[in-house]
Amino acid sequence: MLRVTRLTDYATVVLTVLAAEPDRVLSAAELAERAGLEAPTVSKLLKPLAQAGLLEAFRGAHGGYRLSRPPEEISLIAIVEAMEGPLAMTECSLEDASCGIASQCTARANWRRINDIVADALRGVSLAQMLDAPPHSESGSGAHKRIPARLATA
Repeated sequence: MLRVTRLTDYATVVLTVLAAEPDRVLSAAELAERAGLEAPTVSKLLKPLAQAGLLEAFRGAHGGYRLSRPPEEISLIAIVEAMEGPLAMTECSLEDASCGIASQCTARANWRRINDIVADALRGVSLAQMLDAPPHSESGSGAHKRIPARLATA
């Protein structure tokens, strides 16, 4: 099963709290309360998010955090990569990956293509969009949108 880590999921929740009021500076304690998370967990998230340039930190009695840019300009790929590093579905999905069977492997190009499709999907969703309720499907069955993908052949 492929999934983002719990901390990445929580980071998205914290960032959506900030995105709801993008000009407001919130303390770590306020963020924890509004996100429904434990304060130590939120504190653990804030450092990598600030290091990735997604947050601005302010010191002092009225210090705290706010988004470094509008929520429309922050994509999910930026959040995932801030928390987990470069997106890689497999080890060989990374550009600089070295593998002992790369010369005879036919799967590598396909994994890279899949990796690119997932990365593009994450790039296509902004933090602002995460504030919106998901649209209802026409049939009401909750069907998911399919992403057409054709894999490269060796």
